[in-house]
Amino acid sequence: MKSNPVQYDNLSKVFHWVTAIVVVIAFVLGPGDFGRLVNGGVDPATRLDIVWHESLGVAVFVLTLARLLWLAGRRGAPRHPMPAWMAGVSRFVHWVLWGLLISLPLSAAMALGSESHPLTLLGGLRFSGFSAISGADLSHVVDWGEVHKFLGDVMMWLAGLHAAAALYHHFKLRDRVLVSMLP
Repeated sequence: MKSNPVQYDNLSKVFHWVTAIVVVIAFVLGPGDFGRLVNGGVDPATRLDIVWHESLGVAVFVLTLARLLWLAGRRGAPRHPMPAWMAGVSRFVHWVLWGLLISLPLSAAMALGSESHPLTLLGGLRFSGFSAISGADLSHVVDWGEVHKFLGDVMMWLAGLHAAAALYHHFKLRDRVLVSMLP
C-alpha cells in the first residue's frame, strides 16, 4: 500500500518542473505557419524555431513516458483535504493534461506523416520515416497540423488554470498543495 506523503518525491518534482518549462518553450517556439512554410519550399532544418520546437516536442514525449513509468512505482502522492468537487476537478484536469502530453507529440507525428514532412531535430538529425502514416486512412481525416495547434492552445490554457489553482490554494486557502510540489 502506498503512503500519503506531505511532499512529492524529488524525481516527481524534477519531472513536473522540467516538463512544464519544456512545454512552455516548445509552445513559444512553435511556428504557427509550419505547414505553409514547408509546403512553400522552406527546409525545416534552416529554421531554428522549427528544429527547437520539434526537438523539445520529442523531449516532452520522452519525459512523459518516463514520468508514467515513475508514477507506476513511486510512493503515493500527497492528498490534501479539500471539497469533493475540487478534488474531482483537480483529477479531471490532471487526466486531461496527461492526455495532452501524450496526444500532442502523436498529433505532431500525424501532421508530419500526413504531409510527408521530416522530423528535424537538433544536431542535424532528420527522420523521414513517417511513410506509414501518410498512407493510412486516418492521416487524411483531419488537418493534423490544425489539431496539433489546437491541442497546444488547450494545453497552455489548462496549464495556466492549473498554475492559477495552485496559487489560489497557496494564497487564498493557505494549504500545502503548491508547497508539496516546490523544490
